[in-house]
Amino acid sequence: MKIYLSRDAVAKALGAEDVAVAIRDEAEARGITVELIRVGSRGMTWLEPLVEIDAGQGRLAYGPVRAADVPALLGGEIDTLGRVEDIPFFARQTRLTFARCGVIDPLDLDAYEATGGLKGLRRALAMSGEAIVDELKLSGLRGRGGAGFPTGIKWDTVRLARADQKYIVCNADEGDSGTFADRMIMEGDPFSLIEGMAIAGIATGATRGYVYLRSEYPDAIEVMQEAVRIGRARGLLGADVLGSGRSYDMEIRVGAGAYVCGEETSLLNSLEGKRGVVRAKPPLPALHGFLGKPTVVNNVISLATVPVIFERGAEHFANFGLGRSKGTIPVQIAGNVRFGGLFETAFGLPLGELVDDVAGGTASGRPVKAVQVGGPLGAYFPREKFDTPFGYEEFDGQGGLIGHAGITVFDDTADMLGMARFAMEFCAVESCGKCTPCRLGATRGVETIDRIAAGDPAAAALLTDLCETMTDGSLCALGGFTPYPVMSALTHFPDDFARQKEAAE
Repeated sequence: MKIYLSRDAVAKALGAEDVAVAIRDEAEARGITVELIRVGSRGMTWLEPLVEIDAGQGRLAYGPVRAADVPALLGGEIDTLGRVEDIPFFARQTRLTFARCGVIDPLDLDAYEATGGLKGLRRALAMSGEAIVDELKLSGLRGRGGAGFPTGIKWDTVRLARADQKYIVCNADEGDSGTFADRMIMEGDPFSLIEGMAIAGIATGATRGYVYLRSEYPDAIEVMQEAVRIGRARGLLGADVLGSGRSYDMEIRVGAGAYVCGEETSLLNSLEGKRGVVRAKPPLPALHGFLGKPTVVNNVISLATVPVIFERGAEHFANFGLGRSKGTIPVQIAGNVRFGGLFETAFGLPLGELVDDVAGGTASGRPVKAVQVGGPLGAYFPREKFDTPFGYEEFDGQGGLIGHAGITVFDDTADMLGMARFAMEFCAVESCGKCTPCRLGATRGVETIDRIAAGDPAAAALLTDLCETMTDGSLCALGGFTPYPVMSALTHFPDDFARQKEAAE
């Protein structure tokens, strides 16, 4: 009997380690042979710890399972959820990047290869750098870290740059609240990230790579470090990648947790051992990046998607999506929802369908009031905008941004003036201090919102002017995007601001 149990950080937080001990103890007490395989998460957090049992007739799911449930579980006294693939939340997905998460042991390189892994890298090793980049451009892959910049153009800039050394840097500093896709990939399918970075290195002529990983992710750090060790021992990394004669190696670097280091130039400063402050551009990191050398900086999901493109072909990937938003996007559903978790789908699904159908509405049962898309710097969308399709240009046209594709749901008890204040205060706390509009504007913004709450009639206009100044003058997304949640709250939920004024009077 094979039993699959998630080792994902969320599953552990919900008791997966106790379940693992209980399974081993109960199996020994019953005298049955059990192979316990620890896997990543399938992405359905309300079912964690999720257990799948294969007794010879395929994998059947049970969840959430507690340690006290294990005797009944192994005794066949608990009803199964059926196959994971048939659970409605999962069945509606198009899993490309996350196809292996929750399916295989993340550190089993043989299992990775048996499920299509390394096919993309082997294909890339037989291609020229120009051909690899052309394939990536054809796929339409855009940066999944938030900016949506075409990945192929970034790679081509580095490929064409002349230098004695080039680098691939993976931005794994996943700091946005309500986002967890990067962590899930690193904990559940680390070799896909390593393979994607190796393909990037072969394409651009970079022989060294770094994963900049936040210290708050101890499980991801452990898995990635072990995966790199295994990859080096098995010839996936090193001086002779898969026997090709090509060189590419990488290492894991752990950051100290500053939110601003999610911005690529601040990250590069931190990676070099400097203070994590934003750099002025130009020069671009693609030409003058890590240690002053040409550097590809991509986020985890961008790089982990590359192997799929080279395994199945650029056209296969590009056939999914909407307009210039090609492929799939891992939407991270959080907040006040019935069904939270990761939902990978082709671009184009309306926001309302994600919230009402996929997420099942609010966990509280109250009406949905607002959805914040794109992390703490994203705009608050009211129900009137729920027909907006999930796509970069479509969200930009509605005054929002997809960002890292995290959505946080609020019911009708949420105080939007309070949420606007939180966004400004967050920026004030996390600002690196490099830009005057961000350093001073966020602090003045908190004060101005407090003036609105106190009933100051001139404060709303002042807040609008302040937000415009921050957007125009900040060097990075922290100050530049903070006005998105503030102004969307003020624009779409004026009653919350009026109630505060009335209360003050």
